[in-house]
Amino acid sequence: MSSHPAFALCAAATRRVPVLASLLLSALLLAGCQSLSSTAPGPGSLPRAESLAQRGDHEAAAREYEKLAEDNPGTAGNDYVLAAAREWLAAKRPAEARRVLALVAGTPSATQSFELQLLNAELTLAAGEAQRAWQQLEALSAPRDPAAQQRYLELRQRLAFATGRPADGVRAQVAREKLLTDPAAKLQSRRELFAQLREASGRGVKLEPSAAGADPLVRGWLELGPVAAAAERDGGAAPAIAAWRARYPTHPAADLLRTDFSVPTPASQLPPGTHVAVLLPVTGRNAAAAAQLREGLLAGYFAMPVNTRPPLRIYDTASTSIVAALNEATRAGAEFVIGPLTREEVVAAADAPGRRPPVLALNFLAPETAAPQGFYQFALSPEDEARLAARKALADGRRRAVALVPEGDWGTRVLNAFRAEFEGSGGQLLDAVAYAPNRNDYSDPIQSALRLKDSLARHKRLEGALGTTLAFQPRRRADIDLLFTPAPSATARQLRPQLRFHFAGDLPAYATSDAYEPGLAGNQDLEGLLFPDMPWMLGAEGPAARLRAATSDAWGADVRGRGRLYAFGYDAWLLYQGLRGAGSAPVAIDGVTGRLSVDADRRVRRDLDWAQFRGGVPRLLDGAATASAAAGR
Repeated sequence: MSSHPAFALCAAATRRVPVLASLLLSALLLAGCQSLSSTAPGPGSLPRAESLAQRGDHEAAAREYEKLAEDNPGTAGNDYVLAAAREWLAAKRPAEARRVLALVAGTPSATQSFELQLLNAELTLAAGEAQRAWQQLEALSAPRDPAAQQRYLELRQRLAFATGRPADGVRAQVAREKLLTDPAAKLQSRRELFAQLREASGRGVKLEPSAAGADPLVRGWLELGPVAAAAERDGGAAPAIAAWRARYPTHPAADLLRTDFSVPTPASQLPPGTHVAVLLPVTGRNAAAAAQLREGLLAGYFAMPVNTRPPLRIYDTASTSIVAALNEATRAGAEFVIGPLTREEVVAAADAPGRRPPVLALNFLAPETAAPQGFYQFALSPEDEARLAARKALADGRRRAVALVPEGDWGTRVLNAFRAEFEGSGGQLLDAVAYAPNRNDYSDPIQSALRLKDSLARHKRLEGALGTTLAFQPRRRADIDLLFTPAPSATARQLRPQLRFHFAGDLPAYATSDAYEPGLAGNQDLEGLLFPDMPWMLGAEGPAARLRAATSDAWGADVRGRGRLYAFGYDAWLLYQGLRGAGSAPVAIDGVTGRLSVDADRRVRRDLDWAQFRGGVPRLLDGAATASAAAGR
């Protein structure tokens, strides 16, 4: 991988360039490209900390873990202290990580002590002392716990490349991959190794195949590094790549070459000229989300006739600031910018001073924030889906709702959006109850929302008044027309059966698309649930069906792994085309994430399809399309 933050794809290439293989990031499980948020006031929340970390908001996650450590003084809080230090390191704030580690209390457990030593080695590396960090790691015995082994091997891999030991780095990755059970995680691990080898060869590190000994797996990786680096420099490595494939037809990197390998040219080596700039974190913690989104965008790009494709350059926002990336793209002649991705990056892009080309940001600013001129916003927003659920329920003639939502920032945002839309359009939200999503038993919040405990209390009072035992079946409150139950798929599959057990199985229940994860046997538990989703996920006809057919032709069964972020990237490219050619005319695009339009605030609104689980399978409703997410705004 080039050390320069920006890369380009030659639009004039006539050969068929494979798009990048996707990773289905469970971390974005809450809503694909949700807004990343800061810590909430009040006591620390472990689910909130974990969610922030998964979504890449490492500073906010670190602060949340620090609050948890404060709430659990003494040795009980050491795990939270160590987690906070990890997040500060991920946020590239080593001074904060060092400060937090000083808070470790008492005598740490063996597991905590090992993690502490790993973090100290990472701090040494962050201070630029890679050789000393390697020595610190070498002094440790490899742990037996699988999770600790993965952390140890991941750091060993990084340190090996930082100290000029590529063979050791490859061996560490091979050992770590054996511990990974998720295919997407294995693929990401290979991508990271591929990038490290290409970067090491590019800066002159000798990748000696003989260092692999008799291990063909390690030898294959070491031989591939110089080939990839040469391809990146001059694009003339096709014969060498073909020869490598012939020597290693079953090597795990062979599939990686098929899905990922293109020959980008560093943007610094390209002359200034009109191009489309794509700002994505193609390395770092958010790389998995960016890879899937980028693959979808490139699918749209390469679907264009060759002679109509604009030059395309991809800038890595994980290795440079948003302002610097925007300035570089502007100086290089960008006519349009797609990205950035995270909410913090989008805020920075909106605040960036100076002249800039039109921007299609891949997240939303806060609702109260006015976007600058030429600044468009596109996101897979759970709040918009909550508004759709409110309008759908009212259109179905249901006006009295009770909401059950997960605790935390996501649940609060979705509930507030539903409440505002539902009550603003004449509905009545009778009650809203939050529950801890990391528990398996939701009986108490369900009984509270349905007022089953009131029914039991009335029964006890009546028995007391009559002085006898009466046959009894609790009755839920009778004034409800519907339930609003947004939740991630795993939580929804536990919540729905418990609602049926508590006499609410006959109530219409509305959710967001987060409830649906394709191909799971557990979807049987979601019977009757109503939810909106994009045509790409529901197998609808039209553009989604055509894209799925084209993707299947190229990748076969692999198309099943291309989820919402793939569709999001594809539609981002369609929106660029529509915005570029629209002039003052309204933008209306029949996309794979929905039917897209742009409102007066330059926010993209999605008109989704509605489905209901029947027999464990989502079935499109008659007249499936909802009112647009822009309606009633």
